[in-house]
Amino acid sequence: MERLMKVEAGHDLKDSIREAVDMLGGFGVFLKKGETALVKPNFNTIDPPPASTDPRFLEAFVDLLHEHGASKVTIGESSTFYGNTRWNLENVGLKEMVEKRSWLDFISFDEDKWIKRKVEGGKFLKNVSVPRALGDYDRLFFVCCLKTHCHARFTGALKLTVGLMKGQQRMGLHLRNIQPKVAELASVFSPDLTIMDGRKCFITRGPSEGEVREPGVILAGTDRVAMDIEGIRVIQEFEGNDLAGIAPEELPQIARAIELDIDNHGR
Repeated sequence: MERLMKVEAGHDLKDSIREAVDMLGGFGVFLKKGETALVKPNFNTIDPPPASTDPRFLEAFVDLLHEHGASKVTIGESSTFYGNTRWNLENVGLKEMVEKRSWLDFISFDEDKWIKRKVEGGKFLKNVSVPRALGDYDRLFFVCCLKTHCHARFTGALKLTVGLMKGQQRMGLHLRNIQPKVAELASVFSPDLTIMDGRKCFITRGPSEGEVREPGVILAGTDRVAMDIEGIRVIQEFEGNDLAGIAPEELPQIARAIELDIDNHGR
């Protein structure tokens, strides 16, 4: 089975997302009728897309999960450690989204307990505190943005997992060796499916602001390393990008993820 698909985004978001997932075998591969789903977007802040997840994109995706059998869908996030996650989620429109759907909810991981998990094979991270709530759901789905990052160079499928790390630990993550730490953190999680909204992207600076371009693509896959490599290549297609001349596989977060065999890259 293919592990990564890229499609041109059309006017109908649901159709475009469905097309990408259908090329991977369809939603039935990743979700069974009656199962519960946890969706992790990127609302580290509420800066407009591509700095954060487009609420319309997220709405289309959760509706598709429900249409394909999910009995309950929960959107979960932990925003930047100096912000208020619940306030962020409510102010990007999730409160209204949930009020219209009896099967949908959202949670702030900051309001729940965190449990310590060992980082197998970690050189820079030995353990990490992750949301207890992860164990409450049958399926885990990632919805990430496409953008450059002023510290980690790039942020996509792998770095989305920073929002699954307890806020107090994130300061140390960013102090040094952020790229290999991102890979080691990502190795702790195994999402069933990752969707990348590449309709817009930052090609400079990031993660909250930068020069915006519009590749107009959506990526779906089960291999986060392959997805990030393709995302970097998409950014590199634009003149003046901050990743020019870099082999994606040589970026430390990608190289470390390959070493760790995250998502069984390349198999």
